[in-house]
Amino acid sequence: MRGVIGPRSLRGYACTAAAVAAGAFGGIAALPAVAGADGPGVGTPAVVTLGDSAISGEAGRWAGNTNGSSGNIDALGSTAYWDTPTGEAIRNCHRSRSAQAYIGGGVLSVNLACSGARTTTGGTGSGEDYKPGIDFYSDAQGRRGQALALQEYASTHNVKAVVVMIVANNYGFADVVTRCVTNWLTSPSWWKNYCSDDSDIADRFTPARQATETANVRDAILRVAQAMRNAGYTTAQYKIIGQTYWNPIPRSDRARYPETGWDRQNIGGCGAWNRDVNWANDVVVPAMNNSVRNGTAAAGLPNTTVLDLQTAFDGRRLCENTVGLLEERGIANWRSAGAVDNTEWVNQIRTVTTIVGPYQLQESIHANYWGQMAMRNCLRQAYNGGAVRGGTCAHGTGLNGQGEPNMTLR
Repeated sequence: MRGVIGPRSLRGYACTAAAVAAGAFGGIAALPAVAGADGPGVGTPAVVTLGDSAISGEAGRWAGNTNGSSGNIDALGSTAYWDTPTGEAIRNCHRSRSAQAYIGGGVLSVNLACSGARTTTGGTGSGEDYKPGIDFYSDAQGRRGQALALQEYASTHNVKAVVVMIVANNYGFADVVTRCVTNWLTSPSWWKNYCSDDSDIADRFTPARQATETANVRDAILRVAQAMRNAGYTTAQYKIIGQTYWNPIPRSDRARYPETGWDRQNIGGCGAWNRDVNWANDVVVPAMNNSVRNGTAAAGLPNTTVLDLQTAFDGRRLCENTVGLLEERGIANWRSAGAVDNTEWVNQIRTVTTIVGPYQLQESIHANYWGQMAMRNCLRQAYNGGAVRGGTCAHGTGLNGQGEPNMTLR
């Protein structure tokens, strides 16, 4: 690894900030009021989602990407992340209305995930952003970890499935994105500075580190099981679904823009060197997902399964050559015919456009409205009318009757 040669653009500062926020995969002050069942095994069935921003609904406001008017992709409006009538229960948890939890069909849903969350609770100090982990944290302010919040909800509802998507922030995904984009912005094509060979980045994905994070996922799954036992459930009454992360960006041979010049970031919002993009596909995402799969299995519970989304967005990813911005594909807005099949399901890494809004830094490189709705379709199929199952989810074309991308769970 070598030092930075010099700034390629003044946009580097803003992009670095964007990437930091982008990785904040994301709290719980009070549960949403949900009328429901009496308790374990009795009443209307319910689904609960736990984890970070990948499942909370971060970026769920936006349907596709554009460098034109934001109104053309604004699917949910300025209240997209409100989970109470007056705003967010926990600041910056970003539980969007398009989040996958809300599968409908007479099934109650509660989204306890929070953007920025890790397997254990953080941000409890004065002036910090509270981030509930999948644990039993509680304090005098009434803040609770996601496992404790689950326990309280499950005791008065008939929970049939608990979906857990967690570990990206344990690995420091934000730091990885930040470094890769910054190194691309601040090094010339004739002397490329890669993030993948920076020791403090590469060391996050060693076998030893992966073993540690796999154990952290295992322990989080075991705390979910403990919460359900405390609420009065047997393992026969519900299932825990460990859910893997979708790959947000394609390998370099499927990139829409070259690595040299400025189009990859100025137009696409995906600035990174080819080698680093390929490393992210070959090392980063597989490491996170292996921790989810292996940690779920290591819990040794009879009622777990895995919903695999790793390739669910393939063909619809950020800067992939099979899709594009609205203006690149000749699409007027997100409601236009064919928008779901021709535009990206992952938000751009935005920079200066977040200074005055409406875009927010932490929305970058997350599944957008289309991606969230695709995940919802996958979860509904995994719920399977209460006979919960796992499998691998893949996209088709077009929309179903509920306005979601057509998906198939195998």
